[in-house]
Formats: sequence, C-alpha cells, structure tokens
Amino acid sequence: MSARTLPLLFLNLGGEMLYILDQRLRAQSIPGEKARKVMNDIITTMFNKKFMEELFKPQELYSKKALRTVYDRLAHASIMRLNQASMDKLYDLMTMAFKYQVLLCPRPKDILLVTFNHLDAIKDFVRDAPNILNQVDETFRQLIDMYTCLSAGEFQLIRQTLLIFFQDMHIRVSIFLKDKVQNSNGRFVLPISGPVPWGTEVPGLIRMFNCNGDEVKRVEFTTGGNYVSPQREGSFDLYGDRVLKLGTNMYSVSRPVETHMSGASKNLASHTKENAVPNPLAKEELNFLARLMGGLEIKKPNGSEPGFRLNLFTTDEEEEYAALTRPEELSYKVINIQATQDQQQNKELARIMGEFEVADQPSQSISKGDDLLAMMDEL
Repeated sequence: MSARTLPLLFLNLGGEMLYILDQRLRAQSIPGEKARKVMNDIITTMFNKKFMEELFKPQELYSKKALRTVYDRLAHASIMRLNQASMDKLYDLMTMAFKYQVLLCPRPKDILLVTFNHLDAIKDFVRDAPNILNQVDETFRQLIDMYTCLSAGEFQLIRQTLLIFFQDMHIRVSIFLKDKVQNSNGRFVLPISGPVPWGTEVPGLIRMFNCNGDEVKRVEFTTGGNYVSPQREGSFDLYGDRVLKLGTNMYSVSRPVETHMSGASKNLASHTKENAVPNPLAKEELNFLARLMGGLEIKKPNGSEPGFRLNLFTTDEEEEYAALTRPEELSYKVINIQATQDQQQNKELARIMGEFEVADQPSQSISKGDDLLAMMDEL
C-alpha cells in the first residue's frame, strides 16, 4: 500500500464532484452569481492551506466512510444543500468516474496527469477569483514537488492502492452504460486497442538476444488489437498540454446521468455488514479529520441570501424513491464529527478550524435540505 495515495484520491474525487455540481447547477437553472458562490466556497474550503498540509503528509488511505464525511462537509460548505439520496448519488458518480479513469490509465504515472486535468478544470472554475486561484496553484506546486520525482514502481503501488479501494464498487452509471464502457453488472469494459503507454513500443515483435546482449533473432506476431504509438508525453508542469483526456469533464455535453445498484453490488451488500458500524480505526481517522474540519459548521441558513436545495435526480419523487430503495449496508451514513473539545483544549487547532468558516450563510430555512444534516448527527 502506498502512503502517497491520499492526496491523489482526494483531489480527483473532488474534481469529479465539482464537475457534477456544475452540471446540475446549470441543469436546474441556478442563477449565475449564486452558482459561482457555491463553486467558489467549496473550492476555497477544499484547498484550505492547513488542510492540504495535513493531507500531503505520508499516510495510509482512510476508509470510505471517513472520506465520505469529508465530501459531505465540502458539498455543504456553501448555501447549497443536498438530501441524503442526492448526496449518495453524487458520491457514486464521483467514485465510479475516477475508478474508470484509474483503470484506463495507459501507465501508472498517468494518474498524475489525470489529477492535473482535474486541477486545470478547477482553476477554470475560479478564474475570476485570484485568491482562490492562488490556493489551487499552491496545491499544484505541491503535487509537482512530491510526485514528479517518484519512480514507476511507486506509481504502480499508488495505482494498486486506488484499485483496491474501488474494487468492491460496481455502481452502474447511465453515461457509461450508453457508451458501452460498462456492463449491466457494473463492471467496466476495457479497450484492447488504442495508444500504448508513453515510452513503450507497439506490440507485435519479439526480439531474442544472446548471452552477450546482441540481438540474434526477430519474430513477428499478430496482435488482438489496433495499437498506435503516442505522439508525445503529457506535460507535468504547472501549465501545459496534458495530452491525456482522462480527468476532463465528461458532463460538458449536457445529458442526464443516473446511477443504479447492480445485482452484484446488491449481493455484495450482505457481505459488507462490517461497514455499517465504524470500527475503531475509522473513528480514529475521523478524529483526525475533526481537528481539521470541525470549524466548518453546517448551519441552517441565516443571512440575507437564501439557500437552495440541489437535486441530482430529475424529480423529487425519483430522489425519494432512491432513498427508500438503496440497500442499508451501502448507504454512506456519516459519523458525526465532534470537535468542540479539541477547540477548547487547543488554541492552535481552533485557529486552523476557524479558517474553514464559511461566511455569508443564508437566512431561509430549507426543509428537505435539513435531512442530510440530521443524518450527519445520527451517529
């Protein structure tokens, strides 16, 4: 397991979350100024300097429940609210999109290019907000410093760690199903043709060498796919052509996106009871997260600007049905983070938490939006 995986997982899932929210904000015709505020608030919180410093420390991956807690907080870092069913769907889309990208990476190091594509898009979301843009650029530089010098073996460990994290997740996504890159059981269909990884040759030739290292024979063979050599390597600089398209916005063309539990996932639910009750390790992870995110209070709107509820389903009825039919074992119930004592006992932690405060919270109460907040307080 690689201790350098967490920042890549967090940033790529966060990038997918922002793609989805941007698409839904447009689909629901949320006014431009209000939509920009939502995106800016979430990105500001996501790239908080102190949080990033902790995130980049070498450490093992958190549990799915711990990560889900972070994204619940991030999604509610502004005036927007999501019901539990919409939050479940959001997380399903995020995770399945990134899982597909990890599977398709021609070589393990290309996971870094996928991350850079996400960050390039995030910078475009905040291009009119220089302060937030600087936050993202600082994270970009941290990624370059930490990852561009890693060996191919370390990137292979990172890729394997990510695939282990995603291995039991088989949620069917309508876009993937329509494009025939996902089967009805939620498993992805990987192509056998296309560009080969940078630095490798198109298959079809076997070279044989003698004990002195001299080539003595060549044998050609027929391959099962149509392969091409990549024209150039993607840029690992702050600015540049990434070449690789994985990690770009697949929602740029407006089309409805639905998620469905596959039969395999439903059967798996009976074997994942241990996830329903957090183990001590998961709680320990959340204690760490509490020190960082405890200051990000999820409050009922109060202020001059009204809040709004974002629905990731076509109708409220679909959202309510999804909430009722989702298997209990696969519902990401969030552990409540209690950071009050930490704040009282440690002034430095209180200062860090204070940096997560989101100003200008709205004033109107939101009926359905409160459902998720209640859920977060259940445990």
